[in-house]
Amino acid sequence: MRRIGIMQGRLVPKVEGRFQSFPRGRWRDELGRASEAGLECIEWIYDVFGLDDNPFEQEGALPPLAALAAQHGVAIRSVCADYFMERLLLKGEAGERGTSRDVLVRLLERCGAFGVERIVLPFVDASSLSGPSDRDGLVAVLDDVLLATNATGVELHLETDLGPAAFAELLARLPSPRVRVNYDSGNSASLGYRPRDEFAAYGDRVGSVHVKDRVRGGGTVPLGTGHTDFAELATELARIGYRGDFILQAARGAEGDEVRWAAQNRAFVEERILPGLAA
Repeated sequence: MRRIGIMQGRLVPKVEGRFQSFPRGRWRDELGRASEAGLECIEWIYDVFGLDDNPFEQEGALPPLAALAAQHGVAIRSVCADYFMERLLLKGEAGERGTSRDVLVRLLERCGAFGVERIVLPFVDASSLSGPSDRDGLVAVLDDVLLATNATGVELHLETDLGPAAFAELLARLPSPRVRVNYDSGNSASLGYRPRDEFAAYGDRVGSVHVKDRVRGGGTVPLGTGHTDFAELATELARIGYRGDFILQAARGAEGDEVRWAAQNRAFVEERILPGLAA
């Protein structure tokens, strides 16, 4: 079932000036605001900053979260695990890596119990896969984690800055159907990658899409004003018969105008990407 949703934190003002983080103290507000904006789901953030207030970390907090989500008709079917951009799975001391591996296993188990379909694992910026040893390490870690959490059914969607050929080679070493691709339209544009080249390399593994616009070699800008080729992206998504979610991760608008801005960005997806996709 295809849904248009939003990355958590985009429906309330920034917390302590952070562009993207779990909105400590404000996360309950977002469920109602998502419904106001006509959005069907929220991609939950699991990060270090918000850990002490996050229902996916606190014992007994998930049933009340499920009730609140149902009340507003807003699904929580994905988690963006920004936690691992700070507590790295592949770098640092062995003990730290082991702890992060255990956190991922626990998160998978909690997500499975809640009904989350996928966890997005970002391997960009500080957690970028910087060479062959990182890719070898990732294969080893994910093989181990997937074996330990086989019963959950939760998918792991990898977001990387690898070029099309390198990403395809990595995915070939991770053949599990529970390992898929999170396609970030803005990050690809910033890196100079073309949708047609990326989808030719690994389109059959794309399981989720972050909708963003960026300038080549630069930062995030309002949808339609950067170098993301949304027409080509729509063509490629139609070609693979994509039926997954679209999660808005667009540039922020004015503080206090979050709901209207989210609704405007939702309309962009409806007008520029959804036409031509199979119902």
